[in-house]
Amino acid sequence: MVDDKVFMKEALKQAKKAYEKNEIPIGAVLVKDGKIISRGRNSVIEKNDMTSHAEINALRKAGKKLENYRLPGLTLYTTLEPCSMCAGAIIESRIERIVIGALDPKRGAIISNLELTKSTVSNTDIAVTTGVMEKECLEIIQEFFRGLRERKKK
Repeated sequence: MVDDKVFMKEALKQAKKAYEKNEIPIGAVLVKDGKIISRGRNSVIEKNDMTSHAEINALRKAGKKLENYRLPGLTLYTTLEPCSMCAGAIIESRIERIVIGALDPKRGAIISNLELTKSTVSNTDIAVTTGVMEKECLEIIQEFFRGLRERKKK
């Protein structure tokens, strides 16, 4: 039995690294057979690349490591519900499961809005678990945006 909290803590470490770089603090890890295959964090600003989201970065690294663009049998842990771009990449990767810390009511595309993994666009059956360490995942995002608003006021 895999303890989802163990791997969500690792995703949170990636979110903290993003936070330290003034990126929106979202982190992700991909796990296979109880071992971390890859890690990712937001690096959109750092790389000047709008596709450099945590989930995409973790998927890219896993694909290179496993030498395959298909990633069956893997579980993705992400601190925030993926956007539509990331959901599309997740579907294409054929991962088995997604574990989400906090839902994103504005841009989330797994549960909150588009439900892409359940649509006819997806020809895979991806299991979804939500709410793992939700409080901690929400806190880092809220702290980041609170600080951003305060800096803009000054």
